[in-house]
Amino acid sequence: MDDIVLYEKEGDIGKITLNKPEQRNTITFQVLKKLIKAYKLSAKNEDICVIYSANGKHFTVGADLKYGYALLSDKSRLDEAIEFLESWQILTRTMLAHPGIIIAGLHGWVIGGGFEHTLACDLRIAATNTRIMMPEVGVGLFFSNASTKLLPRIIGIARAKELMILGNEISAEEALRIGLVNRVCKPEGLRRILKKTANMIVSRDHLALKYTKAFINENQDLSIESVLARESIAMITMGQSEELKKRLKRFVEERH
Repeated sequence: MDDIVLYEKEGDIGKITLNKPEQRNTITFQVLKKLIKAYKLSAKNEDICVIYSANGKHFTVGADLKYGYALLSDKSRLDEAIEFLESWQILTRTMLAHPGIIIAGLHGWVIGGGFEHTLACDLRIAATNTRIMMPEVGVGLFFSNASTKLLPRIIGIARAKELMILGNEISAEEALRIGLVNRVCKPEGLRRILKKTANMIVSRDHLALKYTKAFINENQDLSIESVLARESIAMITMGQSEELKKRLKRFVEERH
């Protein structure tokens, strides 16, 4: 795989890393294609957890605007421009479809589409130097990666409108306060905490993790009756698992 996006597998944990530090990890068409490929490979490899991070001073400053401008100003590249825009959406579809738990490790600038696609991650851990901004409206662009649905779902409609309409920069601490990230840590401890969290996740029952992610993502748009029915089927399926029996036995024995 091209070195602008790195993928490696360590046991049940996959690692996907943006690797354009000298260009502040700007996201081009090529980067999007490599990210999609990496997440598909990770799913194929049955990674139970994925650590998504970036090398360099910033996680990503978002789309390469020079590249975007070149596409928009050249009518002969219209097909490429449309494919580039659609690739953002394909990336979100691919991340949401990944059966494993995806943890984003944010640091430095996380801007525009570079932030929006992390909304498809299951957990977000931010270093204290993280700065998040959604400047699309001010630039005359629009949002991608299902952020007009995912962001309000995470932090509520009023706060989502504030971030999207005003485009103000927010700190890691503010992101934590409004529920946009799950944890804040010192920059030097980010990789350690990502690994510790991933190890904790993969120690859980793998089938239960898969159901949990899928049901939380999918059940919000279903009726209560539909959710209850899906949960019943999942509970019955889990109840037939040999892994569950082993875990319950250990749980009972440790408390007697």
